[in-house]
Formats: sequence, C-alpha cells, structure tokens
Amino acid sequence: MKENKKNIPRKTIYYENELTDDFAKMGIEIKPLRENYRYIHRGPLWRLFSFILYRIIGQPLAWLYTKIVPLHRFKNKKAILKVGISGAYVYANHTNFILDAFLPNLLRHFRRGYIVVGPDTMSVPGLNNIVEMLGAIPLGSTIKQKKEMVRCVKTRIRQRNLVTIYPEAHMWPYYTGIRPFTDASFSYPAHTGTPVFAMTTCYQKRKIGSFPKTVTFIDGPFYPDESLPMAERKKVLRDQCYNAMKDRAEKNSTYEYIAYRKKEDGESKD
Repeated sequence: MKENKKNIPRKTIYYENELTDDFAKMGIEIKPLRENYRYIHRGPLWRLFSFILYRIIGQPLAWLYTKIVPLHRFKNKKAILKVGISGAYVYANHTNFILDAFLPNLLRHFRRGYIVVGPDTMSVPGLNNIVEMLGAIPLGSTIKQKKEMVRCVKTRIRQRNLVTIYPEAHMWPYYTGIRPFTDASFSYPAHTGTPVFAMTTCYQKRKIGSFPKTVTFIDGPFYPDESLPMAERKKVLRDQCYNAMKDRAEKNSTYEYIAYRKKEDGESKD
C-alpha cells in the first residue's frame, strides 16, 4: 500500500497467521451441508424464483448499493469482453462481506455470476435457498458432495457463466494488501483450459467522511499453459493472478481504514 501520512486507521487488528486467521465475525454456528444437498436444481418453480430473485431483485439492488455506500467503480472491466461469451473463473481478494457477494453479479449482464462459498455462508438460518438462488456454490462437506460441487462448477462454466473464487479463503475487512494463497483452487481452470481473471478491490479515501471508497480492477485473461505438467500449470496460473492482484493493491489501495499488524508476543488479536 502506498504510504498515506494523513491516514489514521479507525482501528488496528492484530493477526497471527495470514493463511488461517478469519475476522468476518459472523457470529453463527457453522454447520455442514445437509446430506441430501442438491447443487443443481432443474425444477421450473425453483428456476422461476431464482430468476426473479437474481435478475429483478438481486442485480438492481447490488448495483444501487455499490453506487451509494462504498462509492464503488470498476476499472478495466472491459477485459472480460476478451473471452467473448465463454465461461471463465475470477479470483478475487476477500475484504468486504457485502461487496464480495455483490460484485460477481455485476461483471456480466447477459449471464449469471456464481461464487464458491464456505460453510459459514450456508449456515445463516433461513437464508440457504436465497443465497443459493443468488449464485452461491458451497464447498462440500463429504467426498460425495465435493464431487458434486466440482461437477456443478464445471457445469456453470460450460453454461458460459463466470465463477468467482476467493482463494484467500478468510475475510479480512478492508485489508489493503494481498494475503498469500495456495494454488489448490486453480485446479479447476488448469484441468479444463478455462480462462482466468484477477479481480482486486482497492480502498481509497473519499472527499468527505472517513469511510473508504472502493475501486475494483480486472486483469487478464490468463490461460492455462497446457504444455506444462498439471502441478506447474496450476502454479503458473496462481502466480499470474497473485502478482496482478498484488501489483494493483500496492499501487491503488491508498487508504487504510482498518490497520492489520502482525501479532507480537504478549499482544492479543483485535
């Protein structure tokens, strides 16, 4: 992040491990998916309600929210057009609970946006069906569910949709850097030869008030190098996304609303 000497963070959070610490604070009991969870619904009634919720309610509400609350705007969104109408994966930094849920639905207007989510998202009482209709694809709890989840992701890509993945896995609200992440989730595009984009949300000071405005950058597409062995193919894709995200964050996340500092001995988190 560029240094901003006038910026005094609202608070400071102390972390221990960039890979495992989670500061989402949803305050809910995380439950595994039910045994008979269905990833793809083909019933006409479900599809009707899903269309209404996504197209008539969800997308307009997402657009309105992003314009009013975080003063959000996209940069280089036209990069998505480089893959035409084909499906693609989008890898993004995980720093804003509401924006991270809304932005994937605003990348393309003629196709749906789907998001791979953790069990916490599906554990909110009474909202399972709603978040699923809005595009959530939950990680499976059992071997059977994991296989069905992979099939679901591949199906959505074949249907020419965008599937967004947050490889950092854990939420760090308003974090201005990019945390390290593994190449595990890049096995999806590496196996299928699907294009990949990096999406980086950055935080900047607005003219009035202390709440940050947000700018989201799109980089890519990056294509799997099918001449490489699978392990190396995944790593190259991961590195391309990580480097693009890190470069965007370092140059454009110029406002530290919440500061994150490595915990030293004797200090407590948050």
